[in-house]
Amino acid sequence: MSIEFIGHVFPHEMSETIGRSGPVVQPDYLRALARAHEAAGFDRVLIPHSASMVDGFVLADQTLQATERLGVLLAHRPGFVAPTYAARSYATLDAFHPGRIALHVISGGDDADQARDGDWTDRAARYRRSGEFLQIAKREWASGPEPASHFDYEGEFYRVKDAWSTVVPAAGRIPIYFGGASADAVRVAAAEADVYALWGEPLEGVRSRIAQVQEAAAAHGRSLKFSVSLRPIVADTEAAAWERAHELLRVAEERTGANSQWRGFAKNEGSQRLLRFAEDAELHDRRLWTKLAEVTGAAGNSTALVGSHEQVAEALLDYVDVGATTLLIRGYEPYADAVAYGRVIELVRERLAARADAGAAAPAAVAG
Repeated sequence: MSIEFIGHVFPHEMSETIGRSGPVVQPDYLRALARAHEAAGFDRVLIPHSASMVDGFVLADQTLQATERLGVLLAHRPGFVAPTYAARSYATLDAFHPGRIALHVISGGDDADQARDGDWTDRAARYRRSGEFLQIAKREWASGPEPASHFDYEGEFYRVKDAWSTVVPAAGRIPIYFGGASADAVRVAAAEADVYALWGEPLEGVRSRIAQVQEAAAAHGRSLKFSVSLRPIVADTEAAAWERAHELLRVAEERTGANSQWRGFAKNEGSQRLLRFAEDAELHDRRLWTKLAEVTGAAGNSTALVGSHEQVAEALLDYVDVGATTLLIRGYEPYADAVAYGRVIELVRERLAARADAGAAAPAAVAG
């Protein structure tokens, strides 16, 4: 089977353990980080979104121009740009870089961050709005100058009349990834998304979440793919990886003690789930380490896989075995980790290819 790897780019080096140095936008760093991901074998990179971040569409364009085949998963928060306009923006990027742009919908799990952009709707309403946004975007991508493809839409949040677009995706639509751990998120994703994004929970948690979402999608006659987001901490040996992990933990504890911003997202369901798993145990399954999630308040995907390149590759394959089709991996040291993950990606793909070869050879062996 084919597994998609997604990384993470930003216009300056920063994480829960690294404070920003220099301007917010550092073009040379962004280009170098994008090229490091491409060289490491990533399929796409995520461009995140918050109410205080730089413009994602510009970052997406710069990332695509700096690379040759690397795709972009551009996060978008419905509610601030008309869905018809947003759909054309994605389609325009696709026209310049065919097949290399995807949409990641984040409806908004933090009320304070929503308020920074003037949005006072509650979470349930935000998910209903995301559903309408996606319905309109997909119709915009399927429209054209022919009057028969024009459309009207009237919903709770949006109303458009005689909408159509001169630019549409070459493939007919843009792949849709969807984030959110609540029941409202599941309902919208089941009906509208292509890929449902999960944070790095223990294997049994991921398995049960996938079953839950697939059951909801089946009610619409659909089946989704699944992304799992993890923060691998790798080194040449397991001992060295754990030494590095505990050093990252020490720095994170110092930083969060002085700055509470990393705890700002802890009210959303995804963060609460990670914190509950951290409370249950520091280490789950083969090597899922929750301590950094606990220290940072699970302000984003923050659970780590700790080990050698070979051990982390095996742990990632465990997630493939429970149903993941995309692995979103990003590091606490973004550039160095993007380079280091190249070996992990290579190992995962080698072992999947060996499995496929063994499966293809099995019937012939039986027949002989």
